[in-house]
Amino acid sequence: MACSDTDYAYLRELVLEQSSNLIDPSRNALFDTRLTPIARLSGADSLGDFVNMLKAGRPAHLHRAVAEAMTINETSFFRDMRPFEMLRQVLIPRLIEQRSEERRLRIWSAASSTGQEAYSLGMMIVEHFPELASWDVRIVGTDISRHVVDYARKGRYRRLEVNRGLPARMLLKYMTRDGEEWEINPQVRSLCEFHYANLCGPLPFLPFFDLVLLRNVLLYFSQQDRRALFSEIHRKLSPTGYLVLGNAEQAEDSTNLFEVEFGADCYFYRPASVS
Repeated sequence: MACSDTDYAYLRELVLEQSSNLIDPSRNALFDTRLTPIARLSGADSLGDFVNMLKAGRPAHLHRAVAEAMTINETSFFRDMRPFEMLRQVLIPRLIEQRSEERRLRIWSAASSTGQEAYSLGMMIVEHFPELASWDVRIVGTDISRHVVDYARKGRYRRLEVNRGLPARMLLKYMTRDGEEWEINPQVRSLCEFHYANLCGPLPFLPFFDLVLLRNVLLYFSQQDRRALFSEIHRKLSPTGYLVLGNAEQAEDSTNLFEVEFGADCYFYRPASVS
């Protein structure tokens, strides 16, 4: 039994309800790719039968599995080098100067997926800012999928994953080969931690941050959820901290809580003064 348009509409609504992510109807084929393995494991003969199981409400944990499968975003090491160059040339030096007395730095990689963005930040800090070795530096990665959070915590990547975006010199310097996998070295791993978090819900356990990377995720959120998320980030971000979005994303459409700046060929944001 194949999926009907009604089934796809149900799946889109389910993902929206569970994760606040909007799946465009033009991407219906993605449901077939990502949910077919889950359907088979659940005992369904086809994706259409699996949808009938979901509609019947059994078992409830499968609803969450659908949302997690559909919110796994593509990622890679040093994805889009321009923001990393901007961080290296502009924002990290600014933060080092601003935080020189407390010698403490907190970075949040929101929607971190399988961890490559957080580990890329760690490699960049170790490579270019040796003075931070004596600082209290933490890079916190979060994602709505518990599966990818567990994957990120392991710090082990397949050949195809390390071949995407990671220069050979950085690979040999900051990763160790173990069979068919490569493992992040202890110095970089010690900077990073990973947690489950739903960006559309309250984030009480997270500390205040000096830098937030929220890249390539806002396109999946409704306008209302974007406004709520920007408000939450504004609450968690230091008044002298910075926010970095994806190249195709901007804060101005959804909030007046941030002011835009431009440096090293990239836009970034800082909290606006709100009366």
